[in-house]
Amino acid sequence: MFEIFTRLADWLVYHLADLSADTRMGQALHFFVEDTVKIFVLLVVMIYLIALLRASLNVERVRDFLAGKHRGAGYLMGAGFGAVTPFCSCSSIPVFLGFTSAGIPVGITMAFLLTSPLINEVAVLLLLSLLGWKFTVVYILVGMTVGIAGGFFLDAIKAERWLQSFAAKALQQGRQNRPAGAAAAATLSMAERHQFARDETLEIFGRVWKWVIIGVGLGAALHGFVPDGWIETHLGDGQWWTVPAAVVVGIPLYSNATGVIPVMESLITNGLPIGTTLAFCMSTVAASFPEFILLKQVMQWRLLALLFVMLLCAFTLIGWIFNFLFPVL
Repeated sequence: MFEIFTRLADWLVYHLADLSADTRMGQALHFFVEDTVKIFVLLVVMIYLIALLRASLNVERVRDFLAGKHRGAGYLMGAGFGAVTPFCSCSSIPVFLGFTSAGIPVGITMAFLLTSPLINEVAVLLLLSLLGWKFTVVYILVGMTVGIAGGFFLDAIKAERWLQSFAAKALQQGRQNRPAGAAAAATLSMAERHQFARDETLEIFGRVWKWVIIGVGLGAALHGFVPDGWIETHLGDGQWWTVPAAVVVGIPLYSNATGVIPVMESLITNGLPIGTTLAFCMSTVAASFPEFILLKQVMQWRLLALLFVMLLCAFTLIGWIFNFLFPVL
């Protein structure tokens, strides 16, 4: 699906700039170009489509279903939608903004945001071929559980009070079924819906584009210049402390669930325990600095810190569990 971005990065970096794919600079710049273009395209497309959908459908009915007596089903639906969307953690943020603007409870939106970078169809197929169906099923269940439990907890503590002011305002407007000052959906013409979606796309993109560049740039630099073999050398003994250490090491890095699967294969092949490998990869995908730089645009520091601690604890516990259970899987 995203092969066109890879080809564009190949042409710009390896042909036009004449850098070698075997150099760290070439790899880092290729990563930066591919992911920046991909996220920009996804930002524009997803914000526009969700805004158009909000201006066209009865948001109140969907909101009432998710926020009312079906809240539990809402967490499951949010996590399930995250599992089937092929987005990395950074490119899931436009959908997060769309859900918030639609008045969907923060916990359900967070269930999506937590699950989306961990699970997608390509990662599932690769895991199936690499580790077998038992491990793959457990991985899916773990990823869904992290999303659902995290969403439930954040709703329970009323985490919406820690959104940035513009996101909190969008949430409140969504609850009032007023799409950011536009007329009610039933009275909007197609041209008016397009204008509403266009205006919202320009506003949100204008707010976050520079943070995309900063976040992906940081991830690209670390992605290209971490020494080969460092992780296997320092974390391969299997002691209990290697799991939290692997989680901490993974934080500065950045990848998506598809891109991290070959890394998992390499680490396992080189003797890193499966739970330690999984903890490292989950941290790389869902708790990276680039993601949190972008999330700062929609969350206050208190909510960011809480989300960060929740993820680190969850990944550490998951790593210990898989190290213990893998011999019997």
